[in-house]
Amino acid sequence: MQRGSDRLSVHRDDEMKHELQGLLRSGHPTRVEEWHDPEPSAEDDPEIWGGPVVPGNPGATLESVRLELARLLGRSSFPADTTALVAGLRRKNAPDALVEAVRRLPGKDHYGNVQELTEALVGSGR
Repeated sequence: MQRGSDRLSVHRDDEMKHELQGLLRSGHPTRVEEWHDPEPSAEDDPEIWGGPVVPGNPGATLESVRLELARLLGRSSFPADTTALVAGLRRKNAPDALVEAVRRLPGKDHYGNVQELTEALVGSGR
């Protein structure tokens, strides 16, 4: 069987599967040396790593919601109305709670950039 542009051989693939088998079955690190294990997340890691950033969730600040929306939508999505933004978020597989928060915004409003959308979602007073 031709493998195309794969960098590894069939034998190396099987060897790697065998090496990972203990880790996958046990659900915890199986190495003796602790320095091989990945570090746990730190207290000051961004909220994105703790789950979806959605307006109304604890820890969802204006900055974190803006970062998540900018990451998902990008500059090319603006200016847009609520319907276009919801469609863009669905195309990017955004969390359902974030899509619903944008969908609940007034449909006639237009947003020129991520900042305006974020302020409408979170509110500039917080």
